[in-house]
Amino acid sequence: MLGRRAYDIGATPNQSREIGEELDRIDTTFRRRFRDWMIVLSVMYVIGAAVVLWAINITPVRAAEAARHAVAEAASAAPAPAPVNITNITHSTTTTIIVRPDPPLPANAKRWRSDLTRAAHTVWGLDAPVPAFAAQVHQESTWNPDAVSPVGAQGLGQFMPGTSSWWCSLNNMTPAQCMPRNPVWSLRALVGHDRWLWNQLGRMGSMDPYSKAWAMLRAYNGGLGHWQAEARVAGSTDRLAVDAACGRARRHRSHCAESLGYPKRILIELQPRYAAWGPVLDIRSSGGTR
Repeated sequence: MLGRRAYDIGATPNQSREIGEELDRIDTTFRRRFRDWMIVLSVMYVIGAAVVLWAINITPVRAAEAARHAVAEAASAAPAPAPVNITNITHSTTTTIIVRPDPPLPANAKRWRSDLTRAAHTVWGLDAPVPAFAAQVHQESTWNPDAVSPVGAQGLGQFMPGTSSWWCSLNNMTPAQCMPRNPVWSLRALVGHDRWLWNQLGRMGSMDPYSKAWAMLRAYNGGLGHWQAEARVAGSTDRLAVDAACGRARRHRSHCAESLGYPKRILIELQPRYAAWGPVLDIRSSGGTR
């Protein structure tokens, strides 16, 4: 009816006024409803934007928490590393493990490094296990060229007077050239004596490089004859078999702790600290710590 009346050319003035008033009501109602819908849409837009912003902010937090949780689970599932330089302090039923970093190398180690390297390369070649020799000097004298042991061993390599005289005689040196307190002489004698022991051990049978170095150090510390006697008792040159024979041949059992601890201290504990100096003798080459 509204449509018909709105376009009725023959409408009276009263009818035209009624039509205008009705159109005004429709327009007012439309504007009011349109405004209400716009308010509703605006509120929904604000709520939606707030939800999106919340999701954006909370996702990194949850991701970080998930990452930390995954790392914690992986750490708990991973096997514990082998302890290195660890002190256990036990109080009642609580154990505190303090991991201390390795102390710095002795000051003289850097001072005499080039002399040791030259001596080792001259006697052993460019693939000389310099870290093992450096660890041996560390163990013997802590790189103190003036060191003298209670039993009379002298210098960086801690040569006993009798050993020094034997070495000088073996290498056609005069007594004046026999200088165990001279750092360069001592380093040359140490790597040279090690090489002589290495060659002597090569006549005992086939040994892997690590086991041979282990035996070489035991011979340097306690005498080649003692090691050879233990190898005969063991009936083998296997490193562990010969070590197990310590105290059952010529050497008294009371000396075994020092004899067996000497190569362990050098190759396992000290050698890694000098790893940057050259090729390292790896225990895995002899089957690990069986």
